[in-house]
Amino acid sequence: MTEPDRFAPESDRVTRRLRDDILDGVRQPGSKLVERELAAELGVSRLPVRDALKTLVAEGLVTPRPRTWAVVREFTPTDVADLGEVRSALEVLTFRLAAQRHTRPGLQKLRANVDAELAAARGGDAVRARRAAADFHETVTSLAANELLIELEGTLRSRMRWLLAQHDDLVGIAKEHEDLYAAIADRDVVRVEDLVVKHLENSRNAAAARRRART
Repeated sequence: MTEPDRFAPESDRVTRRLRDDILDGVRQPGSKLVERELAAELGVSRLPVRDALKTLVAEGLVTPRPRTWAVVREFTPTDVADLGEVRSALEVLTFRLAAQRHTRPGLQKLRANVDAELAAARGGDAVRARRAAADFHETVTSLAANELLIELEGTLRSRMRWLLAQHDDLVGIAKEHEDLYAAIADRDVVRVEDLVVKHLENSRNAAAARRRART
């Protein structure tokens, strides 16, 4: 258990555990989430499990079912397309503002995200690479210094983390993030916008290749 987990409310710990399991692929789409079974598995009462499931339903990762169970959400092609459209609309603006407004501490944090992602990708650690990739995008949002964008990112965070994990090109995506970092650091807005458009296209292609490989 991490240090923050030791002092977090039990429902928060359960929520974090279940969220990570879903985003990391431990609990697959369509998997049942039964209060009684989860409480026994996690060594807690049913109340924090119930609260956690409510939170994850609100985040868009879980689909409720009658009474005391739910399922891990199965994102349809329409769901994925909708998320992709929202991501495309927001990211060009977010990266452009980050290039214009970033601070030195923020840039250092972004560099750390890139380094962690590259190291994990080159080591074949898909879970850590995808988590670091999502951290990279969240740090860029903070660098944009726009409160409304930050609020929107918070609302969509879990679903966007899921979307960002739908690829197997770990090293390729990490290198694109490194290029984006360099353009942000140089405050090269034109290059940032060009790289973001290409990054979005490559991400869509990588996700499509992953879906084809699984069918």
